[in-house]
Amino acid sequence: MPKIKTNSSAKKRFKLTGTGKIARKSAYKSHILTKKTTKQKRNLTQTSYVTDADSGNVKRMLGIGK
Repeated sequence: MPKIKTNSSAKKRFKLTGTGKIARKSAYKSHILTKKTTKQKRNLTQTSYVTDADSGNVKRMLGIGK
């Protein structure tokens, strides 16, 4: 049985935490920042977690588990 390749784009975008959750960065923080408020940009800096519905697909792309 061959090894499963890790998706290169997924390994750049997601990180596995110590508790097993998958961390991700927020979208809408790369350009057109002049029309966004300071509070909105500050809140977009924080990392969030992948939902349970999508975590299976992300784990498969990362080669974790099933």
